[in-house]
This record gives sequence, C-alpha cells and structure tokens, in this order.
Amino acid sequence: MAKEIERKFLVHSDAWRAAASGSEGIVQGYLTRGGGVTVRIRIFDDARAVLTIKAGGTALSRDEYEYEVPLADGRELLAHAGGQVLEKRRYGVPYGGRDWEVDVFEGRNAGLVLAEIEMESEDAKVDLPDWVGEDVTGDPRYYNSSLAGA
Repeated sequence: MAKEIERKFLVHSDAWRAAASGSEGIVQGYLTRGGGVTVRIRIFDDARAVLTIKAGGTALSRDEYEYEVPLADGRELLAHAGGQVLEKRRYGVPYGGRDWEVDVFEGRNAGLVLAEIEMESEDAKVDLPDWVGEDVTGDPRYYNSSLAGA
C-alpha cells in the first residue's frame, strides 16, 4: 500500500517560474467520491493515463493506489466523469532539496495556482519558498475533487 503525505499551499507570486524544470498538461476527472474514497482518471499531455484510488486517512495523509491504464481506456473513463473534470498545467519546481509541484489551473478554475509538496512523514520539516502563501492542506475548497465540481 502506498501512502501519500502532502501539504498544499496557495501561490502568491510568479517567482517559482524561474526555477521550473518542465511541465505537463493534466486533464483530470472524478469517477466517484464519497465514503472517504475517491477514484479519478488523469490524462497527461494527451499521451498517457493513470487511474488513482485514494482512501481513508486525513487531509495530510491518505492511502493512494495508482495504475497506468491504456490511453484509450483513460479517455473513455474521463468521459464517464461528466462535468467533474478539471484542467491544469503542472510544473516541477526544485526548492530546498525537495521537488515541489505547482499547478496552474485552467478552465473554470483559471487564475488559481497551488503548490504541493510530498513528504516522507506527517511531521517532516519543509523549508517553504517565499512564493507560497497560505497553507490550505485541510481546506476542502482546494481539494482537486472539489475544484472539479465533484
């Protein structure tokens, strides 16, 4: 079983762009959400698809299972998500010996920029870059499933 432990922050400046090391477009849809379980499909740069199941845990730490699926299957699953879809461009940004992910949202969430950092434990110390603002880790308004309209 894989465990995802991450914190999420609002981004208040573009200073991260100078350190960005690449990006990929993500279209993400939710197939189900409820009872502490979410099932989503992601398509990366219209080239590969990943099915993810998240279950249990807290806002900071959840069980996570990810499976690469054929792209054609991913597209069909995305169609089953209905209006529960979001689009974003994800940038990799190294800082403080860690790899941050900065998501620049598109579509109905345009203008929103969030940064995520995965950690090895819930109490791990993380140096925060000056371009991050408020910690929104436990705020359901910033869960991707909420942003997708799920």
